[in-house]
Amino acid sequence: MSLAVAPAPTLRIGPLTLDAPVVLAPMAGITNTAFRRLCREYGAGLYVSEMITSRALVERNATTMRLITHHESEVPRSIQLYGVDPATVEAAVRLLVEEDRADHIDLNFGCPVPKVTRKGGGAALPWKRDLFRDIVTRAARAGGAIPVTVKMRKGIDDDHLTYLEAGRIAEDAGIAAVALHARTASQFYSGTADWAAITALKEAVTSIPVLGNGDIWSADDAVRMMAETGCDGVVVGRGCLGRPWLFGDLARALGRDGSAAGEPVDATLAFVARAFRRHAELLVEFFDDEGRGCRDIRKHVAWYFKGYPVGGDTRARLATVSTLAEIDALLETLDLDAPYPGAAAEGQRGRAGTPKRPALPDGWLDSRDIGAEASSRLAEAELDHSGG
Repeated sequence: MSLAVAPAPTLRIGPLTLDAPVVLAPMAGITNTAFRRLCREYGAGLYVSEMITSRALVERNATTMRLITHHESEVPRSIQLYGVDPATVEAAVRLLVEEDRADHIDLNFGCPVPKVTRKGGGAALPWKRDLFRDIVTRAARAGGAIPVTVKMRKGIDDDHLTYLEAGRIAEDAGIAAVALHARTASQFYSGTADWAAITALKEAVTSIPVLGNGDIWSADDAVRMMAETGCDGVVVGRGCLGRPWLFGDLARALGRDGSAAGEPVDATLAFVARAFRRHAELLVEFFDDEGRGCRDIRKHVAWYFKGYPVGGDTRARLATVSTLAEIDALLETLDLDAPYPGAAAEGQRGRAGTPKRPALPDGWLDSRDIGAEASSRLAEAELDHSGG
């Protein structure tokens, strides 16, 4: 694993100073407390929660309240909110601030999932610029001393780009930083991220940090993105699936002194097995239920052992475990002396999908203005009690 060590300047997001200019991207069903704690054990940066629905938070949905609860070791505490109604998003931010539940709040304007965009949320929302302006202005004001940031995509598709205008609106509204996933909603995770768009956003938004996201699979990729685009930091999503120690690599490459996380990792199969076991243990603690925690670790099996000599039968059995004892027994059968397999373990992780036409509310693209009818639909969309 080659690491081009090039310590980066300190990243400040409002009053927060990060030891490394690195942010864990929110991922549904992945970035719960267990995974955030694990990533933090290996490296440095800002570790953001799963996406939380603002309406569910305001109504104190039980699942949502559990998702926003941080372990005492998590400092700073970071929560991402999704919402489409300005008043509800403002109320959700105010709740987090007044109840001292977060040190950083991120607003989701980048989700491309149909159930979100068809309601006008996520990556679809910045198209309605006045609605976007209202949400970010009210959220930033409600945040007060707690920094509020924005994560977004380039736009809906190549014919409906919004990121430059949205970036300037967010900057003027008092948002503390903007992050760009350099793809459109129509791309989902396919193709290659357009890092040139990050450069353009950095040139357009000059008074607050601009973070880049997309196709960071290694610390070398992060170093290269910052060098090529001039961005102030990176946001890492799928690249850390099954590789929580990537944040250690990133801290060494981008941290204040270039050695923020100690010695480089020798990712032997024994090392990976220990990380997998630790993840399972933290999931059991998070859910307070061994069976549920072990069921949750199953989806991580392919990511952790990508490229390693772990047979199909063992992989299948790991993907059906119900207890930590079962995990221990299966891990003991592995050739734990197997070395890091190099290229076979690197590159893209997670499903890229294929480009497709985004699901949008009827007539969404007809105008940049929200309109009374669309505004009414958005208020109804906030009634989705997804729990995040």
